[in-house]
Amino acid sequence: MILKIYKSWAVRHEHPTNYILHMFGIPLAVAGVAYWVMQQWLLGTILFVLGYALQIWGHRIEGNEVGEWILIKKIFHSLTNRT
Repeated sequence: MILKIYKSWAVRHEHPTNYILHMFGIPLAVAGVAYWVMQQWLLGTILFVLGYALQIWGHRIEGNEVGEWILIKKIFHSLTNRT
């Protein structure tokens, strides 16, 4: 299961710059959430936004969409196309 998720992730992060931006962006976003849990809202928000900005920048370089946006579109599609 984890290997399958990683392989899917790796395919969308093949450009070296995108990969490097994610190696910084993901920990920053996670740290932002950790600071929110500690109720340090300003620092948490700065880290979270910076982390996601790096990841979005990487996906623009790669030429594909951010994974969360793909998930949101799939959920919306499934909700609007029920038979």
